[in-house]
Amino acid sequence: MRILIVGSGAREHAIARALAAEDAGHDLVVAPGNAGIAATARIEPVVATDPTAVVELAGRLGSELVVIGPEAPLVAGVADALRERGIPVFGPDRDAAALEGSKAFAKRIMAAAGVPTGRAVDVLTAAGIDAALDATGSPYVVKADGLAAGKGVLVTEDREAARLHALHWLESGPVLLEEFLSGREVSLFFVSDGTVALPLSPAQDFKRLEDGDVGPNTGGMGAYSPLPWLAEAFGGEEAFVAQVRATIAEPVIAQLAAEGTPFQGLLYCGLVVDGTAVRVIEFNARFGDPETQVVLPRLASPLSVLLHGAAIGSLADVAEPAFRAEAAVGVVLASEGYPAEPVLGGVVTGLEDADALPAVHVDHAATAADGDRLVAAGGRVLTVVGLGDGIAAARAAAYDGVERIDLPGGRHRTDIAEGIA
Repeated sequence: MRILIVGSGAREHAIARALAAEDAGHDLVVAPGNAGIAATARIEPVVATDPTAVVELAGRLGSELVVIGPEAPLVAGVADALRERGIPVFGPDRDAAALEGSKAFAKRIMAAAGVPTGRAVDVLTAAGIDAALDATGSPYVVKADGLAAGKGVLVTEDREAARLHALHWLESGPVLLEEFLSGREVSLFFVSDGTVALPLSPAQDFKRLEDGDVGPNTGGMGAYSPLPWLAEAFGGEEAFVAQVRATIAEPVIAQLAAEGTPFQGLLYCGLVVDGTAVRVIEFNARFGDPETQVVLPRLASPLSVLLHGAAIGSLADVAEPAFRAEAAVGVVLASEGYPAEPVLGGVVTGLEDADALPAVHVDHAATAADGDRLVAAGGRVLTVVGLGDGIAAARAAAYDGVERIDLPGGRHRTDIAEGIA
């Protein structure tokens, strides 16, 4: 199959890697891609948020499936433009992608669908901030309504910090003040064709910059899958997934369809688990990063079948996804200064040594070629993924890979999946 993947990060590298591993002769193109992805798939230049440019590229390539990786092209209507040209696309239309593009829209859909979540207060002006802080209480959860590249959320017990964060993001649009939900966070992906929702395997990511879950929120500093601790509360991963599917994913998919905005793509459920209670923190409208990097290496079913089935509306004829028993742990290597002001241009070395390890591979998030050198071209630069028989073995493999890579001033957490049996 001729497949075009739109995006340039480690998520897109992981998707391309999974498709290439099928050994099905796919013609893979990633646009715009990055220097590391070029070793897995062909790279083509494109402005990912330009619907006309993406449609023209897909037409020139004769793409039989377009997979949209990041959220910005979805909100920009790239999937709409492709569907108008009759090109199968994995990714929701702009209206359905508002599930991620607008926190207020997501809360309304959840309320209409009866999905368990925390209460929220919309704030439109500075005058409404204090009343909203009083209503939701501490710890304060402040979220920019729109896309904010992972920087729009603040969780704090400092009321003044919460107020200032809300003031800052009000300059860009509405802000939500939400109830703090306590428990353990889980990411669970569902592939949907607008009617059917097929689950992938749960993962857990680490949003805070520093060990011990302190420091600013980031786009994600690491992840692991599966989650052995789910067995304690739910009796196994299958029971947990079934509960989320029945109470969250399927009601949301049905509500969107009923409103005339069917969701065809990847529904990312960001959840909090407290005992056997599961509530939604947020939805995303695409594969999560860095969770994708640890979920897809475990997928035993052909990814292309799932993505194409969602794109053409035939998931009712597709078997439930199966996963290997092995575990995966991913550790993100970021540039100096990330997330506030990442220092770009640092030379990355040691990748060959890391990739040579039998249980390790490296997904490139932001790398570029500088002559015969590879340099950092963004905040999060690499995800080093280790596989193994259990979380501990996968974790050891991932950190073995990290230790072989050098990025001057680079930073990573040392406690990803620590203590997970």
